[in-house]
Amino acid sequence: MKKLFFALMICFFATADAQQFISSGMIEFEVRRNNHKAFGDGIWVEMFKDKIPQFSTNYYHFTFNDNKAVYLYDHKDERTKLPWNNNEGEDDIWYNDYATGSFIDQKSVFGDNYLMSDSLMNINWKISPNETREIAGFLCRKATGIIFDSVYVFAFYTDEITIAGGPMGIHGLPGMIMGITVPRMYTSWIATKLEINGVKTSIITPPQKGKKKKATDLLQNVKKATEDWGSWGQQAIWGLFL
Repeated sequence: MKKLFFALMICFFATADAQQFISSGMIEFEVRRNNHKAFGDGIWVEMFKDKIPQFSTNYYHFTFNDNKAVYLYDHKDERTKLPWNNNEGEDDIWYNDYATGSFIDQKSVFGDNYLMSDSLMNINWKISPNETREIAGFLCRKATGIIFDSVYVFAFYTDEITIAGGPMGIHGLPGMIMGITVPRMYTSWIATKLEINGVKTSIITPPQKGKKKKATDLLQNVKKATEDWGSWGQQAIWGLFL
C-alpha cells in the first residue's frame, strides 16, 4: 500500500509540473469577416458585391500581464482589403483592467476621437464542458454568451492562460478566450499564436488621445444617430462598442 501511495503521489506531482499556467504574453488573433453577408441585401449591395472580396482578414495583438491587457490592430491581409476603406478601426485601442472590471477604449466615432470609459460588459456565459476545440496549441472549452441583450457569442477558452480576457471587451470566462464567433456580425476571431518571450508588456497602458466620454452616454448618442439605418445601424453599434 505504501508503494502504491508513493507511486500515485509521484504521478500527481509530475502531472502538476507538466501543466502550464501562463499569466503574461501576447496572443495574435486573426479576424475574418464575411463582407457579402455583413453588407446585407438590396440592389445597391448587389451592384458592388462582385467588386469586393467575400472575406476580409485583419490581425490584432492582445498583450496581457498582471490582469491587464491592451488589444491593438497589427496588420491586414492586403489581398482581402476593401477598396474604399484604408483605415477600418486601425487606430482603435482597447485597454482592459480585469481586476477592477473596467475599460478605457480609444475609438473613432463619426470622425471624432473619443476616450470611452466604463465597466466591462456583463456577459452571462453557459459553459459546455464536453465541447472542446484545439486553438493555437491549447485545448479550449466552448461557452455561449449574449451581448447587447440579444446577440449570441460562441467562444472557446483555455484555463492554461490565467487572465479572464479576450478580444475587444469580451471577457468573463475562467481563462483566456482563444476563439469567438458572432454570427450576426458574420465575423470570427481566432488565436493563431502565443508569444511569451520578449513581449513588450510596457505597452499595456490606458490610451490618452480623444474626448473623454462615458461609454453608456456615447452609446445613446450613436443609437439616436443611427436609428433609421436598420441593420446597418446595428452593425455600426456592435462594431463600435464591442
